Amino acid sequence: MLSISLDDEAEKYLVEILAREGTTSNELIKRLLWEHWSSLQSRKTVLERMGGYPENLLEGPSNLSDRDFRRKTIAQDINKSRATAQQVFREAQNSAALEGLEDLENQQSQET
Repeated sequence: MLSISLDDEAEKYLVEILAREGTTSNELIKRLLWEHWSSLQSRKTVLERMGGYPENLLEGPSNLSDRDFRRKTIAQDINKSRATAQQVFREAQNSAALEGLEDLENQQSQET
């Protein structure tokens, strides 16, 4: 156990903190020491805190940090998805048109 002497100002601060936090002096000092000790430890990088490199990003092209390349890549992806959507739309139109022709032929054959 360690005993320390506080001056009047420090003791006033201690009493106020203990009253506001509703804790004991031992718990407060222990927490303050832990916070200071952890601030002295080497800090993890953002990447380390995230759990390492995002593997799905590493599998892509290596020059995604280049703005012009990203714009080109995004534009290609958008154009590809638009082309797919247009193809699906055309197929749906053709299918509807064929159904319409079949219905028309059925009506004509029923009339005769």
